[in-house]
Amino acid sequence: MTQRETIQRESDGAAAPPAERRLDVVSVLFRFQSMLGLVAVFIAAVLFSPHRGAQILFLTSENLFNVVRAVAEIGIIAVGMTFVILIGGIDLSVGAVLGLAAVGSAVLMVENGMGVVPTVLLVLLIGLVFGLLQGIASARFGIQSFIVTLAGLQVARGLARIWSGGQGVAIAYGDGPGEAPVAFSLLGERTFNGLVPIPALIFVVVAAAAIAFLRVSVFARHLYAVGGNQKAARLSGVPVNRVKIAVFGISGALAALAGIVHAGQLNQGSPNDGAGYELDAIAAVVIGGTSLAGGRGSVVGTVAGALLLGVLNNVLALNNIDANIQLLIKGLVIVAAAGLQRLRPAL
Repeated sequence: MTQRETIQRESDGAAAPPAERRLDVVSVLFRFQSMLGLVAVFIAAVLFSPHRGAQILFLTSENLFNVVRAVAEIGIIAVGMTFVILIGGIDLSVGAVLGLAAVGSAVLMVENGMGVVPTVLLVLLIGLVFGLLQGIASARFGIQSFIVTLAGLQVARGLARIWSGGQGVAIAYGDGPGEAPVAFSLLGERTFNGLVPIPALIFVVVAAAAIAFLRVSVFARHLYAVGGNQKAARLSGVPVNRVKIAVFGISGALAALAGIVHAGQLNQGSPNDGAGYELDAIAAVVIGGTSLAGGRGSVVGTVAGALLLGVLNNVLALNNIDANIQLLIKGLVIVAAAGLQRLRPAL
């Protein structure tokens, strides 16, 4: 159909051909696959939730807020992972950086007597610098991000063990020596009449800031351009290397923020904290519809993916499903989401 014919059809008010209408419907389904998946899992959770009398346990306000609290750390990491995957990269170090940040938070306050604000700023700076160094290694020296961050995982885990002496550092609160400021314990508390966990609020703020940033900033356009076609982006004047370095810096800083939240919730910092978190974060991003090839995806989808995993984990736990079966079910969900991505380019 020529452009003139298309214009004439629109001016005549003619309906689009059935094939085009079907394509539009399928496109919308793929565009909102993460939201639809979350709704489907939520409905299934309601249907299969155990009851206490006439009360559906899954739908209790306490349980729903527990779901958000449980995914807060993974969600914060997944937001940073979304930025990395949008440029076609990967960051396997985020779980170890979380562990390093948790250890750093505990040691700086308990053993070095630092206040909450200096500790938080220094730990965030450590995460940022760690991410930037990985970005430099990948962008400037052309080493694949998979290799760089795999090495970074080992380095961060080793630094955490050296810093903590190879063992967990408990956080006790008070004003005396060897005690952390009481203000840090707020990370494990709830607000709004004891309903909303503080980590959930932090996750919401981080996600909202990232969503706004990707929608209005010039950097976001550069991000998608690099992920879509790196060579074309460079020829168009996009500072590809600077974008890559900045993205890994963002990922490192958010992993450190998740580590701070982790230490505040568990009242300790251990060099083994965060093991496997990188896989859950990648899973949330993939379920959220972000293409592993880069150039397509959104933080909204990632948030939906993280919540989907949280709801799935929660309802399986409520039903006392065997842990091995839980892993199997989550694996199948991830494979299904990845399979949908393979179908999407054909539209």
